Amino acid sequence: MDSSLDTDAAVVQKTLTEKDNFALLILRYEEKLSRYLRRLGVYSPEDRQDLLQDIFIKVYRNLNAFDTNLSFSSWIYRIAHNETMSWFRKRSVRPEHFMVSDSDAVLGMLASTDDSEALHATQEVGEEIQKGLALLPEKYRDVLTLRFFEEKSYEEIADILQVPLGTVATLVHRAKERLRKTTASTTHI
Repeated sequence: MDSSLDTDAAVVQKTLTEKDNFALLILRYEEKLSRYLRRLGVYSPEDRQDLLQDIFIKVYRNLNAFDTNLSFSSWIYRIAHNETMSWFRKRSVRPEHFMVSDSDAVLGMLASTDDSEALHATQEVGEEIQKGLALLPEKYRDVLTLRFFEEKSYEEIADILQVPLGTVATLVHRAKERLRKTTASTTHI
């Protein structure tokens, strides 16, 4: 049977007995997590690779602790988020801005990319959102990034950030309001 069709939980179970199966989890999540790290502000490819390596080592070492009744995706994103925040703290830096221009959410704001004016407007909106996100407190940036750029559900965000579901809804609402106020002077979000 082709193990690439297995659920994440099934691959985790197989990895616990056959360590070579971990490569499939890396294949499934490396690109997604790299994109997430970039959106959080880790722009250097070398830094992202180092951080990804740390994340996958931590995942591998803690695989026995993963509860297969829960979402593996949320679990690995939580580890990635925590490792990235630790990485920023160790360097005493805050990301300067966030990558949003490649997001389907931003590109989807305008119906046609054939129109050069629409494409230019999309790029401007992306730049304004990027600037606005950089001005938000971390808790608001995190929920917006997970919700709209990583397309995570409220339940997944609650798992990743380890906060109650109601708190996620409140944070998303407040973050959107703050982002609107931040970007209102130049765009209509």
